[in-house]
Amino acid sequence: MEKINRFEARLASISSETLSRIAKIDEIKGRWTGGINLSPQILGRLKKSVLITSAGASTRVEGSKLTDEEVEKLIQGIKVGKWKNRDEQEVRGYYELLENVFDSWKTLSFSESAIKHFHNEMLKYVSKDERHKGDYKKIENDVKMYDEKGNIIGVVFKTVPAYLTPKKMEELVDWTKKALYENRIHPLMIVGNFIVEFLNIHPFQDGNGRLSRILTNLLLLKKGYLYMPYVSHEKFIEDNKNDYYIALRRSQKSFETETESISDWMDFFLSMILRQSEMAVELLESEQVEKLLSQKQLDVWNYILSVAEATPSEIAEKTKVARPTVNQALTKLLKLNKIEKIGSGRGTRYRKL
Repeated sequence: MEKINRFEARLASISSETLSRIAKIDEIKGRWTGGINLSPQILGRLKKSVLITSAGASTRVEGSKLTDEEVEKLIQGIKVGKWKNRDEQEVRGYYELLENVFDSWKTLSFSESAIKHFHNEMLKYVSKDERHKGDYKKIENDVKMYDEKGNIIGVVFKTVPAYLTPKKMEELVDWTKKALYENRIHPLMIVGNFIVEFLNIHPFQDGNGRLSRILTNLLLLKKGYLYMPYVSHEKFIEDNKNDYYIALRRSQKSFETETESISDWMDFFLSMILRQSEMAVELLESEQVEKLLSQKQLDVWNYILSVAEATPSEIAEKTKVARPTVNQALTKLLKLNKIEKIGSGRGTRYRKL
């Protein structure tokens, strides 16, 4: 009972600003659910793109050097077992596990045994992790800072001791499942609390950060945030890596004190989900435009998206689309309120609204 009270006490101190952010996320969630009538082909293309982006971003956060282009070539062309290095082993495992989550989230369970299974699957190609994949840590794994030569220069933060890990994970998973089922606390707060606590425990010898992002996708899909496969939250973390670690550390430092607070983490976590939801709706609107335009008109639209502004002549020259077709596309995009006209006569230019 004490543990349940501690988790709930953390969440009871969330600010009104945080609650407002949750309301915005849920409003956008409704817009996605209500407006999603994209073709299976478009959704499939988006999912494939996000799988590559997320696998690349999530592993790069942990030190991988593979670009998205290299990840795509790896997934498309390499045979299982033909690995050049650890980066390739890790990204392949992440890609396949995330693909399974995206495709089968309705039937996947959330439990300690499932989490261990996910860890094993994520690291199944990584020879270095053969001994410990799928099992809780047996030795301490404090997060350390290294110099350029690989020497330890300090401890970033101390994780939960190995001997306490099974007990801590049992308590965390049991509380999270119960809270999600009872639905008294908003699911975004429950998931946010699970992730920061999971990373504080650091239950596995390696791969905790990557697995936390897999679990974020799974839990939010199960709670109805169905745009997770179409916009990468992993990419947001990669692009804001310093803020991500600072938010985690500030919150984790307060654990086991009289003033426990995860406000810093929740501010980051909800900012990430809010931006992800906004991007999903932007994507939805963009894809709706795609359905209304011919291929040549779409070429004009895509060019306008790539530049600050352009004249009709420049658009025709760069896209190789005939000037009358360019004019038709511009007229249509103006009616759709996607572009604006600047100036008049020969100096007329167009730009995205």
